[in-house]
Amino acid sequence: MDNNETPIETFHIGHAIKAELARQGRSITWLARQIGYTRENLYKIMRREWIYTDVLFKICDALDYDFFKAGSDWRKSPSYPKAVNQTDNL
Repeated sequence: MDNNETPIETFHIGHAIKAELARQGRSITWLARQIGYTRENLYKIMRREWIYTDVLFKICDALDYDFFKAGSDWRKSPSYPKAVNQTDNL
């Protein structure tokens, strides 16, 4: 990356989940129990930028928060890197 380039912001699902947990005053242990995962597995999930949709549905239900909409809203924002993957339009 050149010194003149600004880094591309990304929607990191693990960070979004962690932020929502903090906003609600809930722990990772609480969420792990709600979705039937171990705390260790949930920590692994939250370090990733991606997540399986079935797991995300469980997390959305447990936290009563729509992370799908949050990601969609981010894609509509000025922070979304519009030029990324233009060569993938096959």
